[in-house]
Amino acid sequence: MKQVSRKQMNLHELQQATSRHPRNTHCGRNRGWPRLPQTAVATKSPSSAHPDDSRDIPITATMLASGSPRRLWICAHCVRQRVSSSHLQQQRSFRRGLQTATGETARFDHHSKIPWDYATSPRHDDAVLRDLFDAPTGRSFPKFSLKKTNAGLFKNRYLTSPNGFLLFAQKNLERATRIVRTVLSASTTEEYQGIVRSLDRLSDLLCRVLDLSDFVRMTHPDMQFQQAAANAWAMVYQYMNELNTMTGLNDQLGKALSMPEVTAAWTEEEKIVAQLLKMDFMKSAVNLPKESRNRFVHLSSRISEIGSAFVQGMEPQRKEVRLPAHRFYGLYPSLAATLKVREYISIPTMGSEAAAALQSVYDEETRKEIYLGQRTASRETIMYLENMLKLRSELARLAGFESHGHMALKDRMMAKTPASAMQFLLALREHNAPIIQEELRELTEKKRERLAIPDAELQAWDRDFYMEKIRADLRSRVRQDDHLAAYFSVGTVMQGLSRLFDRLYGIRFVPRETLPGETWHPDVKRLDVMSDDGEQVAVLYCDLFYRPQKSPNPAHFTVRCSREIMPGELEEAGAEMGAAGMPLFDDAKQAANDGMETSSRNGTVKQLPTIALVCDFPKNENSREPAFLSYYSVETLFHEMGHAIHSILARTSFQNVSGTRCATDFAELPSTLMEHFAADPTVLSLFARHWKTDKPLPYDLVTERIRVSKRFEGMDTEQQILLAMVDQAYHSSAVADVGFDSTSTFHDIQRRFAHGPRDPPGTCWQGFFSHLHSYGSTYYSYLFDRVLAERVWRVVFRAGEGGAAVDRENGERLKQNLLKWGGGRDPWRCLADTLQDPRLAPGDEKSMALVGSWGIKDDFCRK
Repeated sequence: MKQVSRKQMNLHELQQATSRHPRNTHCGRNRGWPRLPQTAVATKSPSSAHPDDSRDIPITATMLASGSPRRLWICAHCVRQRVSSSHLQQQRSFRRGLQTATGETARFDHHSKIPWDYATSPRHDDAVLRDLFDAPTGRSFPKFSLKKTNAGLFKNRYLTSPNGFLLFAQKNLERATRIVRTVLSASTTEEYQGIVRSLDRLSDLLCRVLDLSDFVRMTHPDMQFQQAAANAWAMVYQYMNELNTMTGLNDQLGKALSMPEVTAAWTEEEKIVAQLLKMDFMKSAVNLPKESRNRFVHLSSRISEIGSAFVQGMEPQRKEVRLPAHRFYGLYPSLAATLKVREYISIPTMGSEAAAALQSVYDEETRKEIYLGQRTASRETIMYLENMLKLRSELARLAGFESHGHMALKDRMMAKTPASAMQFLLALREHNAPIIQEELRELTEKKRERLAIPDAELQAWDRDFYMEKIRADLRSRVRQDDHLAAYFSVGTVMQGLSRLFDRLYGIRFVPRETLPGETWHPDVKRLDVMSDDGEQVAVLYCDLFYRPQKSPNPAHFTVRCSREIMPGELEEAGAEMGAAGMPLFDDAKQAANDGMETSSRNGTVKQLPTIALVCDFPKNENSREPAFLSYYSVETLFHEMGHAIHSILARTSFQNVSGTRCATDFAELPSTLMEHFAADPTVLSLFARHWKTDKPLPYDLVTERIRVSKRFEGMDTEQQILLAMVDQAYHSSAVADVGFDSTSTFHDIQRRFAHGPRDPPGTCWQGFFSHLHSYGSTYYSYLFDRVLAERVWRVVFRAGEGGAAVDRENGERLKQNLLKWGGGRDPWRCLADTLQDPRLAPGDEKSMALVGSWGIKDDFCRK
């Protein structure tokens, strides 16, 4: 999910964002590849698949989470025969435009040298791709398969009905138990050499159930499937909790790491996985005495409970501001009419109404009252927050860390230490200082001009009001968004993404017919991701349109990670085929991956990454028109596809480092980078054409929209810097002090680091900072990846100059040095090689400060 300030939207957009797209949220772990809590209360696993009680068996949840027959290709000719004649005529008009577009794209200034219809692979019928998503509402593509049997969700042969989830979970737990026994019994050098691969397979077996079940219980429209998936998830999670309370696997891994004859046989990827697993064990305190381990489990459970209570129960001290209606002069009329009762208006202090009032109400004293109510959490909310922080501090010290920040950043994070994270934030603040100072000067001048008071000072409750006034002036000169949306049907955008990836990485999207039972809703479309040498590299399921009860949050889910399937696994799968109660498989390779897609190349068999892309774009109920996207939704789709391309290209041999299972503060780089492509004229010229006239997009429509949305970006950047600093302070060793006070800490950070007006004394906004629960110590990651993405865009893709955004050489540079590694290589090395900047290689405090010094230099904000 992208993070975009509500301050950048008008009332209509604000209300939409609040109801359907929560904004102040960045990707990280809630994107379909979340890490589960490191521990939980140990519970008894199912008797049918319990581990060997004779040995201690731990495994951390962090280590276990993931971030997936013959082909029945869609016949392009047959599909187009079935499309309505009017829609077909549009397609023909579109194809005629392909042949004559070179002159039209001259509008794109220096980018016109790259024609928008630059030849794609002859095997890539992207007209079919557009048809697939632009087909009129209610019309699906014809089925050509003669197969009538249920293939199972994602072609998982166990999941042909809700009842299959139980067998799916049980079989994977049985296999997991055998692996645990194998690892615990290891005694020879050869056996110890195989431990990392065994532990990685153990992780994969559990994640096969956890990841897929978690997705189904959140997305499937059928309650029976939801419940069955939830039960399977709980069963495997219980088993994992039991493993969390034991020590045998940690001891065996430690012994393997201590044997030079063992580690010498490991690949570089294998060594990285070993170190990650070892750190996961340490974070779960499995090396502590039994009493301390029990305390660790108890603390983890309490943190989960109190954290959930904090997020779910957060509320303001003052629920609403009720004042005479005349005090609300300027409030958006439709909103005022909704809130007015007799001669009074009541504004809830939480939600979009208060944000809208701060943007629009003219009376400063009224804005002040709303602001104070909006920025003051209840005492109970603050109590929950501080209890959570103190328990985290105790848990970290119990595990041997100085603070929760040290524990959270120790591994799977590029910052490594809280000190490095602060160096980045301080350097970024310094870079942002002249930008925000200029913005504050503009706002102050606007206030003085409006009030005719030469020495009027800008207050905290003035910022949104005067920013909106300046944005409104810009917006009044911008054409309506529906003009822009006419150039972005869902089909053309998907077509454009495929064309872009074909140019950059040599991969493309090919529509594929789905088998009975393979998807969870008729709207879901399957795309096979094909390389330019004809190899299938991933499967992408696109569930893009709104429906009732569907999550409104756009997300990328890795349902199954890439991983090499070893010969022994194929033998095991072959031996199980035909057993009573087992699903029918065509061969051992299919059975080894539960029926889901695999690839074979040079004797190596791999699980194909299987990805689900979920959005809630509105359908067009007009059967004569396709569904259209606002520019903001185009950005969203590009962003989520950035995660998908990372999962697709990072086809590692080990599940623990595949795809987006990399450093958390590195995972948003590919997705944030894709937002730059969404604004590039050459990229847009690949696909953005008016759905009816077939004319290319006038690029000034885009620049107008972006310029308005990114106005006052310096203010927004500072706000994020301050919040990241608060996050660091709340997870420092200071929290263990008896006199720790989250409110005084919050105000102290504003006093020391804020350039703009500060919150008045008595306010305690930190009680609404919900990200402290999910992203403790790591909130800086969003800013970090924004800076990295912009640097990659400028250095590797030369900010799109001269068609660099679609240059294969640049795409290969990013792919070979960064994307293909997943988490299987030091991210600092990936970054240093990609940017050809050796100063980054150490990955220390100086490297973090260097990244911060680059800052965010968006060209649209300087024009």
